Amino acid sequence: MDFNNVKDFYQSIFKSYDKPSLETHIKKIIELDKYLPYSSTFFCVTNTQTLSFEYVSKNYNSCLGLKSEELLEKGMRYFWSRIHPEDLDNWLKALNQLMEFTLRNIEEKDRQNANYTWNYRFKNADDVYVNIVQNTTPLAFDSQGKPIVGLAHYTVLDPGIKLEISASAKLLNNKQEYETIYFNTYSQKLLNGGISNRERDVIRLLIQDFSSKEISEKLNISPHTVDTHRRNILKKLNISSTGELIGILKMNQNII
Repeated sequence: MDFNNVKDFYQSIFKSYDKPSLETHIKKIIELDKYLPYSSTFFCVTNTQTLSFEYVSKNYNSCLGLKSEELLEKGMRYFWSRIHPEDLDNWLKALNQLMEFTLRNIEEKDRQNANYTWNYRFKNADDVYVNIVQNTTPLAFDSQGKPIVGLAHYTVLDPGIKLEISASAKLLNNKQEYETIYFNTYSQKLLNGGISNRERDVIRLLIQDFSSKEISEKLNISPHTVDTHRRNILKKLNISSTGELIGILKMNQNII
């Protein structure tokens, strides 16, 4: 994706109809920062409506070697400019689909109990792309229930670790424990293993729970040929059963 298009897409994800105020307990979080030890994690208070950072913790500098004053001054556009260009597309897909999932599947009264995680590569002060895992808890919402002010924790991991871009959503249950209610991966790796177009057609119909006979009728091929495609797909993807394949794809429908 052209970096110039990032702002428009990002704002469309978080389009809002009123300006929220920060929750009062954010002030306590900021006050606590000076007592926290140095570590490989820093946090920020983010505002997707103004594309700004309301606060950047002291560990931002110790983790990345970058100045928090610069991040506060330049905002999210500057932050995006340091994300690896190859990760921008999938990162935006992650945000967009997480937002769609939230509005569709999480009741508005429960959204304050949600928690979101995604990852990307980020250029530090030494011009090295390190891995960042971002965990965001919404703190304020717009009139449509969109989370647009959040407390974001960023964990910095070694650049040598190979991470697929993924995103997840968790929700507090009645035991005050987080349960994963959404997970998706955006690397496209799963179907890049020499899968033919016909095999992709079979996969698309398998995920809709069609039988081999029904697939053969839709694709105008024999049931035997469908079964051959199924075996080849499992072999290419190193998956043990069609059930496992369907389960993976139903949680990762964007890669079909």
